[in-house]
Amino acid sequence: MTATPHFTGDASPYGGGDPYADHRTADFPFTRLVDLADRRLGAGVVAANDEFFAERENLLRPEPAEFDPERFGHKGKIMDGWETRRRRGTGATEPHPTDEDHDWALVRLGAPGVVRGLIVDTAHFRGNYPQSVSVEATSLPGSPSPEDLLAPDVTWTTLVPRTAVGGHAANGFTVEAEQRFTHLRVNQHPDGGIARLRVHGEVAPDPGWLAALGTFDVAALENGGQVEDASDRFYSPPTNTIAPGRSRQMDDGWETRRRRDKGNDWIRYRLTAQSEIRAVEIDTAYLKGNAAGWAALSIRDGEGAEWAELLPRTRLQPDTNHRFVLPAPVRGTHVRIDIFPDGGISRLRLFGSLTGEGAARLAARHEALGG
Repeated sequence: MTATPHFTGDASPYGGGDPYADHRTADFPFTRLVDLADRRLGAGVVAANDEFFAERENLLRPEPAEFDPERFGHKGKIMDGWETRRRRGTGATEPHPTDEDHDWALVRLGAPGVVRGLIVDTAHFRGNYPQSVSVEATSLPGSPSPEDLLAPDVTWTTLVPRTAVGGHAANGFTVEAEQRFTHLRVNQHPDGGIARLRVHGEVAPDPGWLAALGTFDVAALENGGQVEDASDRFYSPPTNTIAPGRSRQMDDGWETRRRRDKGNDWIRYRLTAQSEIRAVEIDTAYLKGNAAGWAALSIRDGEGAEWAELLPRTRLQPDTNHRFVLPAPVRGTHVRIDIFPDGGISRLRLFGSLTGEGAARLAARHEALGG
């Protein structure tokens, strides 16, 4: 396994021009997984002990943090992130904070799941970032309040031990804990600012909830669907196609570069578990001059099984939601969409229900993850 790149120390003061020109980052492989703290999935920062300079909610904003060198308010420089006041010691003889002093924020994941990697991005916090960070996680049922999460009987698992970080840098951490979590506690030692938090992993849905629903979208992120691979990620990630809701603008879907050969583009999905699919939606919302011309769906039942036709090659219209009722339920664990020749779709919905075998496997995994 390749070691995760690590950054420490101050960044240079902002000298004008593009503020991201000297932002330190790396290609973290886990970023291809879904962000479990995505606001579109329902994530939120439910509490923080201090947000004097900048609000905790900024941590989960989907767009990169912005920097305006001229923007000041009554409390000082306004930053696009979560920033706490400077900690002080107990008095003139002890002016410095103790080693245990720190600030914290509680994050509700949008979808409970297994965390594979985190990014604590200190973009634009060049000399006012935390000296170190740590991240813990827990799993509680229902909709716990901050008081519930901070109760003394709640068990927290360390995902990232206290680790020195760098200013104006995407600080990435690989996570090894094979457990299902619902909430995180992000700690900055002793104080400072964090621009963005990204929590990449795999959704682990509640089997009881899916059983109660009966029929649901078996490819959706919030239900445990996952993109395994795709031919092209040039303009936007294929994971957008199974995100909640309809696309709200062009880059909220999946768009490929223009092909100059005779091939085609595709995405391969792993479903929640073995399912029987009865209806399909292929949406090209906001893709008007760049929608795929045609699409076809294939399905297979198990790793390495042969692909079979689910939906034949079908003409697509721009900016349109296409609906198809299948003549009979089709069973499988993986689905592939091929678009011809290139372009994009905004959403794919596969409506069906789990088979008995699929439900049993999902329940066993849920139990193994501590659910």
